Amino acid sequence: MAKKNLVIVESPAKAKTIEKYLGPDFVVKASFGHVRDLPPYTLGVDIEKEFEPSYKTIKGKSKLLTELKAAGKGKETIWLATDPDREGEAIAWHVQVGAEYPEEKVKRIVFNEITKKAIQAAIKTPRELDMQLINAQQARRVLDRLIGYRVSPILSKKIKKGSSAGRVQSVALKLVCERERAILAFIPEEYWVISARVKDDKSASFDIKLFAENDPKTKILVTNEAQATQVTDEIKAADLVIDKVTKRKQNRHPQPPFITSTLQQEASRKLNWTAKKTMMIAQQLYEGVEVDGEAVGLITYMRTDSVRVSKDAQSDALSYVKGKYGQKYLPESPRVYKMKKNSQDAHEAIRPSLVDYTPDAVQGKLSADQLKLYQLIWKRFVASQMVSAELENTQILVKADKYYLKATGHVVVFEGFMALYMESKDDEDAEEAEGTLPKVEEGAALTAKSIEKDQKFTQPPNRYTEATLVKILEEKGIGRPSTYAPTISTILDRGYVEREKKTLFPTELGMVIDDQLGKFFESILNYNFTAEMENDLDEISEGKHNWFDIVAKFYKPLMADLEVAKEKMEKINRDKPTDEVCDKCDHPMVIKDGRYGEFMACSNFPECKNTKAITKPLEVACPKCKSELQERRTRKGKIFYGCSGYPKCDYAAWNKPVKDDCPKCKAKYLLEKGGRSPKIYCETEGCDYSKDTE
Repeated sequence: MAKKNLVIVESPAKAKTIEKYLGPDFVVKASFGHVRDLPPYTLGVDIEKEFEPSYKTIKGKSKLLTELKAAGKGKETIWLATDPDREGEAIAWHVQVGAEYPEEKVKRIVFNEITKKAIQAAIKTPRELDMQLINAQQARRVLDRLIGYRVSPILSKKIKKGSSAGRVQSVALKLVCERERAILAFIPEEYWVISARVKDDKSASFDIKLFAENDPKTKILVTNEAQATQVTDEIKAADLVIDKVTKRKQNRHPQPPFITSTLQQEASRKLNWTAKKTMMIAQQLYEGVEVDGEAVGLITYMRTDSVRVSKDAQSDALSYVKGKYGQKYLPESPRVYKMKKNSQDAHEAIRPSLVDYTPDAVQGKLSADQLKLYQLIWKRFVASQMVSAELENTQILVKADKYYLKATGHVVVFEGFMALYMESKDDEDAEEAEGTLPKVEEGAALTAKSIEKDQKFTQPPNRYTEATLVKILEEKGIGRPSTYAPTISTILDRGYVEREKKTLFPTELGMVIDDQLGKFFESILNYNFTAEMENDLDEISEGKHNWFDIVAKFYKPLMADLEVAKEKMEKINRDKPTDEVCDKCDHPMVIKDGRYGEFMACSNFPECKNTKAITKPLEVACPKCKSELQERRTRKGKIFYGCSGYPKCDYAAWNKPVKDDCPKCKAKYLLEKGGRSPKIYCETEGCDYSKDTE
């Protein structure tokens, strides 16, 4: 008997999970994301016809659309179940148009979690495609295309071939470059920290630091060695007396469940993951994994800016907390978190779809990475419904003649939610570590075991990490949950920014592009421009604007900037001089920045087209001929390590040689392997030495 219902989702993993929740009368197919888009090599937007887009079937998707069209033949109902956001709504619309499904047969369903209950509830409450959401996505896509296709060719011509600009991408680059310029312009200022190790006649020792003079409210800043020496000598000569002991109770409240940005930030801090990796693993958890022979969507939709959760999920969390920790860990009433001002609140927060699937329950069913991220999401959500922690903060104020020194510390009186989860902090937000202080009495005399002065210098602002960049993008209203990860990936992939460990550094190319965009395209680099655009897209979704009017509003100033840039932006020569001379025409060689990295070329181009690869010596001897090994690149830019004696010696390795003897077989060098499981190992035949690295 033929099945009457066709369900279209985006990914095959999701299709597999959903098909198990629906009856035998349903067949589920995947669109594999978008099926139609603007053409790749032409503008594809008719400026004169209200920015009408010209959509084309994406390369490689023609066969799929034919299959989806055939799958819809004879079906009573076609359910479009793509993701519950603007992008998902647009994909559903493109599938309907591309597969030529009759409108009367099409129903749109959305769900925030892939569970049997949620899927069956969605089937009972279908709706029509929302053209307001689709138009908001069209406005974003068209405007991004206009910016990219109008600005990028100028950058490509004036700075470097292949350079590009983007509405969100260029603002993210601006933030990184602005921070770098602030660091370069920073002038350190000297200051001195004066501290003492003290104790009374009963208790343990503790540390105090100078902070005020004459009055506890009059802060003191010690700025040079002479002043530091004088103050230190005066404190040494003074009697140290406990002036005041202040104890204050404080409640520390749990954080709300994750939204996209906070998940990316916490995964960066706790797991050292990129935003891209975090979203990839979250997608797997959302779409479904095998648990006890059943495909289960373990978390709710991972692209959201809302901290709202359903009452059922809230109740499940409270029941778990009561059973695991007891009544005293429950708040007086269920916690409801306040939305941010510009939150779309389209979906729930990121949470486990079923609290009963504890991390322990699914351990062994998930990959190591899936389990790590699931633990974060599960613990953060359950902790968000627990009672606040109770702390006792203590401050000991010590008087030394006219100077005041203090010690601060805290003890946890009741751990509350901290029994399950504690949020990490960025380095720039981290609080100074505070320990427990001994019990002391006001008026007690103290003995100084040591009094020291330490020279310090003020520090420039920290460079961004992926976590802090996502945080500032969100604070400024730049982009939306779905854009953070691809935006950061773009500026890294294009070579505008480099990542060293967690830290983001702008490259020389990135600084040049940002400088030129700032001079000639201030309108698209303006933070308010990007934030206002996001607000306008939200209002298009609400039916408050025609989408093409919003595009026109932003396109007009862009066109004015374009005319000025075409005329006044100068071509920038980024070639770097070298001491090497061309072996074909005796002109100087220069270093150029090519598609696959730097290379040497003759400065007499185009008359002389001589080029050479740039090699970097490693100071490691080749294991075959004892010549020096070099870092080199393939024609497509991939780094490898080869012998400087090539072509006489053909030794080459993909992993980097390390100038260390093997502790096991005494070979004169080892190899360093990166990736997910970094290690140093020996490749000598018969030797199995290997050591994991951070």
